[in-house]
Amino acid sequence: MTVLVVGADRLGNIEAFFRKQGYREILHVSGRKASDTAIHIPSHVHMVVVFTDFVNHNLARVIKAKAKERNIRVIFSKRSCSALAKTFCLA
Repeated sequence: MTVLVVGADRLGNIEAFFRKQGYREILHVSGRKASDTAIHIPSHVHMVVVFTDFVNHNLARVIKAKAKERNIRVIFSKRSCSALAKTFCLA
């Protein structure tokens, strides 16, 4: 399975979290560049995670719309393992 992570400059131990959840490939986009709103979600992505404390509202809205078009699960979370685990379990 593949996850696309949007937000944060580096993933750190969050990469290990996704590996424990069974995701083999972790794609990462920092979300800091204005051109990131033109992001293309690869066809093999199973889930998109948006770190809300690193992206602007416009990018979050664009990601959500693109994922919804392709029926891909989207999770919005703060960038910490504990917040991600809590959001991951609730979604």
